[in-house]
Amino acid sequence: MNNTENVFYAPPKIPNQFIAEVNGVSIYLKREDLLHPQVSGNKFRKLKYNLAEAASQKRQILLTFGGAYSNHIAATAAAGKLSGFKTIGVIRGEELGKDLEKTLRENATLRFAHSCGMQLHFVSRSDYREKASEEFLKELQEKFGEFYLVPEGGTNELAVKGCEEILTPKDAEFDVICCAIGTGGTISGLINSSEEHQQILGFPALKGDFLKPEIERLSKKNNWKIIPDYHFGGYAKVDEKLIDFINNFRRKYGVQLDPVYTGKLMYGIFDLAQTGYFLKNTRILAIHTGGIQGIPGMNKVLKMRNLPPILT
Repeated sequence: MNNTENVFYAPPKIPNQFIAEVNGVSIYLKREDLLHPQVSGNKFRKLKYNLAEAASQKRQILLTFGGAYSNHIAATAAAGKLSGFKTIGVIRGEELGKDLEKTLRENATLRFAHSCGMQLHFVSRSDYREKASEEFLKELQEKFGEFYLVPEGGTNELAVKGCEEILTPKDAEFDVICCAIGTGGTISGLINSSEEHQQILGFPALKGDFLKPEIERLSKKNNWKIIPDYHFGGYAKVDEKLIDFINNFRRKYGVQLDPVYTGKLMYGIFDLAQTGYFLKNTRILAIHTGGIQGIPGMNKVLKMRNLPPILT
């Protein structure tokens, strides 16, 4: 029996935490990471209406896609458990399935998803690239039965609808809204619910400008801009400068940032403020989209690269 309403329809009130004044610019952080201990930030928003739709279609199974350290995989597994859905995660990297016990020992994200009851289905990288093809989806349907498909990263029209609820009427006092960009759903929701006087800035976690058409498709206004300069080399790429920023941010402001999205977002905002990008007296609201669960996995990678860990 599905129980989406109890989990998703009475979210707590989310505070806007004052962080700092930099060069005459006031920076606040909307603490969406506090929405839920296991389904936090934009994952909560993206899944809300998708789970309601799955329940209305009387589907019992949620199927989605992700990498080995995916926030989306972890959140979908937890949301499915809380809401009474069976979950299947199609995971990039067939080698991870050869010794599942070893993989679960070494990978906190997949271990958590598995503990929530998610069935993990490992596929090759070449097969994974076909995840949107009718033929591949048909094969999955034959294997697992009828399921409700949640896209990789969770972004679709229903996800955007959920992300439109991030901003509240009180947030009209801010001049600029900033968020990290992964698949484009969160920024599209922010654009749609923003006020006319506000500018929305997106900080991509990936290289390239390929998300612009997707945002244009999902959003209804043109008060937005992509800031492409703070991806630190690409998706999940970090360096010692970013690690130091994240660790110092935690010490100074008491907020944990993640290295894939929010760390790069806040680094970019501070850098732009320090270099005079924003007018004096601008009030900025950054969105903390969660993603903290991926830090242990990142720290394993950092250790192999002889880089310092992200403090938690």
